Amino acid sequence: MRETAWMPLIGAAISAIGTPNLPAALATLLRAVAPYTYTVIFGYCGTARPLDLFDDFPAGKRKIFVTDYQDGPYLLDPFFLAASKPVAAGLYRIRDLAPDRFYQGEYFRNYYVQTGLAEEIAFFAPLRDGATVVLSMMRDEKPFSARELRALDDIRPVIEACVHRHWADLADRFAAVAPVKGVPQQNQIEQSFQSFGQGVLTGREREIVEYTLKGHSAEATGRILGIAPGTVRIHRRNIYAKLQISSQGELFSQFIQTLGGV
Repeated sequence: MRETAWMPLIGAAISAIGTPNLPAALATLLRAVAPYTYTVIFGYCGTARPLDLFDDFPAGKRKIFVTDYQDGPYLLDPFFLAASKPVAAGLYRIRDLAPDRFYQGEYFRNYYVQTGLAEEIAFFAPLRDGATVVLSMMRDEKPFSARELRALDDIRPVIEACVHRHWADLADRFAAVAPVKGVPQQNQIEQSFQSFGQGVLTGREREIVEYTLKGHSAEATGRILGIAPGTVRIHRRNIYAKLQISSQGELFSQFIQTLGGV
């Protein structure tokens, strides 16, 4: 579609700000720029459980992409981890933000591979008080081309302006989420890695678990923690022995199972 043909769609999106139609209008505009399969818009704030602001998944896919994701795997998602830092506003490929061994890691192999996606890219729009809107565009057939990415980046100022106006109160929505068991939700989730294997694993071993599950290699983990890669591998062997497991897949499963009790 020629750029001049986008103008009515831009107008429709601007007119929809503040109404329930805005997310779908953005998706229609973006698909005119670069066709793709699914849209999902998540709201993030620190390490709190993400809010599903909009998605257009069919019923059969929504469980994997939204329900299962919100139940725990989001903690290992490169987009979530980037938003919790946060990163600068922009358009990102997931591989731009992923750790060095993301595609060999258990989040990818045990969860993300179920999505069947060829590529996922997203606009990041930081808001006030640490909140961020991440608008993801997903393809199930082929990656986005360099030309398509340039075209999407050209439209980014419009997307960001709409997001900033429409979800200006996102931080307030997170603040209104009822705490569970008297502990703020954000602190609960932040404690999930710290509490995993408590009483069995040492503090250093829990750090190794965190970076391993996020998809960091022994070399990358060693650089982050200031220890040798060989020491990281020794810690991993000790972790497996203490937890009576033999693979990263089992480690991932145990971590996800413990989240319900956090």
